Amino acid sequence: MFQVDIIEKCKQNNRKAQLQLYNLYCDGMYIVAKRFLKDATDAEDVVQEAFIKAFTKLHQYKAEVTFGAWLKRIVVNKSIDFLKSKKQELLELEEVHLKVVDTCNDDKWLVDDTMTLSDVKDAINKLPDKYQYVVMLYLIEGYDHQEISEILSISEVASRTQLSRGKTKLQELLILKKNGTRY
Repeated sequence: MFQVDIIEKCKQNNRKAQLQLYNLYCDGMYIVAKRFLKDATDAEDVVQEAFIKAFTKLHQYKAEVTFGAWLKRIVVNKSIDFLKSKKQELLELEEVHLKVVDTCNDDKWLVDDTMTLSDVKDAINKLPDKYQYVVMLYLIEGYDHQEISEILSISEVASRTQLSRGKTKLQELLILKKNGTRY
């Protein structure tokens, strides 16, 4: 059965098709939620809420993007909403202190060959929340600054600035790790 057929059946409230669609995407969406929410139970709850919302709003899905990308956006938004509800609100920097950064200079993302993926993930998790979310959305989830600004309710300038500052902080953490100092 093709994915389009499954989605059409889900739109008709076919529970078997909904379960099939859930089984196709639940593991991947859990991984996305877990990147934002460190607690496994919270991530599971967010994924469940995201699927409920997806099934109730499925009539709005127009196949302009893949279903997985559409669902991932819901999971990311639900994860951030969860964090906000836990009083871990994202603080927008005041516009006066912001400067536009050159996003074409991607060599700042290069890390030493001795760094493991685990080292990089640990360092990202140690970033302040306002930088961590922008770095994760940009680097791991692949969103651009316009999308990040919509998701986090910040300006595109704030997204760029927080990404730049997050990069700098991430580099500092990785340099400390490389030099044998604990962070």
